[in-house]
Amino acid sequence: MKACFLRTPAKAEKNPLEYGEFPDPSPGPGEVLVRVKVCGVCRTDLHVIEGELPPKKSPVIPGHQVVGVIERSGPEVKRFAAGARVGIAWLHKTDGTCEYCRRGEENLCDEPLFTGYSVNGGYAEYMVAPEAFIYALPNGFPDEQAAPLLCAGIIGYRCLKLVGAVRGEKLGFYGFGAAAHMAIQVARHWGVDVYAATRDVRHQKLAMELGAKWAGGTLDAPPVKLDAAIVFAPAGEIVPAALQVLRKGGRLILGGIHMSPIPSFAYDLLYQERMIRSVANNTRRDGEEFLSLAAEVPIHTMVQVYPLAEANRALNALKNDEISGAAVLRVGS
Repeated sequence: MKACFLRTPAKAEKNPLEYGEFPDPSPGPGEVLVRVKVCGVCRTDLHVIEGELPPKKSPVIPGHQVVGVIERSGPEVKRFAAGARVGIAWLHKTDGTCEYCRRGEENLCDEPLFTGYSVNGGYAEYMVAPEAFIYALPNGFPDEQAAPLLCAGIIGYRCLKLVGAVRGEKLGFYGFGAAAHMAIQVARHWGVDVYAATRDVRHQKLAMELGAKWAGGTLDAPPVKLDAAIVFAPAGEIVPAALQVLRKGGRLILGGIHMSPIPSFAYDLLYQERMIRSVANNTRRDGEEFLSLAAEVPIHTMVQVYPLAEANRALNALKNDEISGAAVLRVGS
């Protein structure tokens, strides 16, 4: 099969993904073989490719926002039949036995596997996944529009759940890429006012078009104190700036899997019961809830489509903030 794969991590500017032939996968017990139609391009893919996340597998096929069709199944598969359209997300599999899994916190599993990182992902014509960890996709979303729902959408939704914003509250977004452009649609659906801080003027414009009350530069202070904020950008210097504009008791959620170092800051910024909390991965329940909500809103995803062979170009565009919304690779028909 054709695939884009990584042998050795390197900066995206060096175009480290190789495009060529790769051995066809085969499903084992409880697994399905999926013919990939599209795969979203995520900032986590950049962290994998550039080595900001320690390598787990080499070579590895990145990609964890996969929309495809089940080609065939291994033994013991019961939920999905051949021909079903399904989605595959970041959480590939958990051990199901650790203390976190036992209490419903599988996103914190001690021995997880991740799609496109510790197992091969969707920058390929075919991939395998455990039937228990894939999703039925709602109708009404074309393949390209559905792909970003499977990571950017789910993680954005988990950030919103943990920040706990309710109708009438003022919520800050720091960074306005794939996750934020979907999360704002959910927040507005819930009656939450959004204030967007992002370095790119085009992304500020998009935020306003999607209903933000205000949009400015990354470190600009919004015109009001915020009840809560979510940092989507992987930039540690944002944390003190966000704390500074939170009211007493404000909540700050860090939504990335990787972040540059957070500079030291005065305790006064955290005092008066302000809170900082990170988001780690997602649970299957997050995915099911979000996909149902995405259809209810309904969420409109903005995408820029690239052919699979141009995955390096898509990653460079993402790194340079040239993507409005989300980038998606077209893999098969």
